Amino acid sequence: MPASPSTARAINDRLALRLLQQDGPLTATQLKTRTGLSRPTVADLVDRLQEAGLVRVVGESGSDRRGPNARLYGIVADRAHLAALDVRTDSVAVVVADLLGVTLAEATLPIGGGTGTQSAVEAAVALLERTARSAGTAPLHSVGIGAPGLIDPVSGELRDTTGLPAWHRGLVKELQQRLPATVLVENETNLAAVAEHRAGAAPDRDTFVLLWLGHGVGAAVMLDGKLRRGASGGAGEIGFLPVPGTAGVPSALNCEGGFHSLVGSVAVCDLAADHGIKVRVPPGEAAEQDPAAAFAVRAALADGGPDAEAFLSALADRLALGAASVVAVLDPGCLVLAGEVGRAGGDALAARVEERLARMSPLRTEVRAGTLGGGAVLRGALLAAREAAQDVLFAPGGSSRDRAEGGRSPA
Repeated sequence: MPASPSTARAINDRLALRLLQQDGPLTATQLKTRTGLSRPTVADLVDRLQEAGLVRVVGESGSDRRGPNARLYGIVADRAHLAALDVRTDSVAVVVADLLGVTLAEATLPIGGGTGTQSAVEAAVALLERTARSAGTAPLHSVGIGAPGLIDPVSGELRDTTGLPAWHRGLVKELQQRLPATVLVENETNLAAVAEHRAGAAPDRDTFVLLWLGHGVGAAVMLDGKLRRGASGGAGEIGFLPVPGTAGVPSALNCEGGFHSLVGSVAVCDLAADHGIKVRVPPGEAAEQDPAAAFAVRAALADGGPDAEAFLSALADRLALGAASVVAVLDPGCLVLAGEVGRAGGDALAARVEERLARMSPLRTEVRAGTLGGGAVLRGALLAAREAAQDVLFAPGGSSRDRAEGGRSPA
């Protein structure tokens, strides 16, 4: 059954907006070529999108051409403003951006372990509000939050997880209640996988597993271009994976004795010390953002001596233990070593892990180094916020100006 004229117009408008967002600015002729639509149809949709305040003329194509056919059309970037939060155990990072994802302001706030729940929540909310004001933005349209822990796949809420601060859940609820915006929360490792897929190490892979290596360890599973969260939202809790070489086995309440005990930051630093690698963590912002294990790996790579090589080989052995289990079950074909430690290890560490996997498994698996480091979580949260805004603004009937002022998250 053919689409109605109104449905066809909505589909065409959405297609044009996506192209302008991804590849713009574009001329009407370029839109015609990329969409396959007729020239009159493109002219009509450009008029509609300009009238809706979603598209405007941003220049002309070429110095020798003038007139309507040379006009460059682009998304109205300030049509909606977005925010992303990376909620760590002891800090919150915030980025405020426009509809095209261009950063307008950013800030980070450490939150000490002794801070009370309500005080931590108020401090994090105030940080977001100050950052938005410093960017000169209108009310935020969509907010994406990356947090450690399990996300309920039915309700989309951050679950109460042993070992994580209570203020995490309080912050999400407070933002959902206080902001006239769509507020989305997702596991931090899943968001890192989205970011590495869109703008990092795996743009050509719709199926891969991301191994997050930071203070702790986690995994994200991307199959056929979609995140797989599991029945309870716990797919990728690889820190609990029982592996050889630990003093015991993990429990339902503690991942000590699991894969975390081999490749968490503390374990990696202990391994470095055993091989005579001195870890020097510089004071200041770098020390707050990167775990000590990242500095240990960088130091070993810079050293290049026998002890450094022995440390990197031992670390690759440990990483391959957990990775081999994932490969045996999922056969993803590609493994991304992400997070601060994965980025610090780069191609050198990735190659070592790939070589060991080839010896341990008959399933060919390419191992790549993540390119976004710890910033992948914020990048992924911003992508989630941008998609939420675009789903509203680019949807049929969603381009009216009152929709751009924000859409409160559903209860």
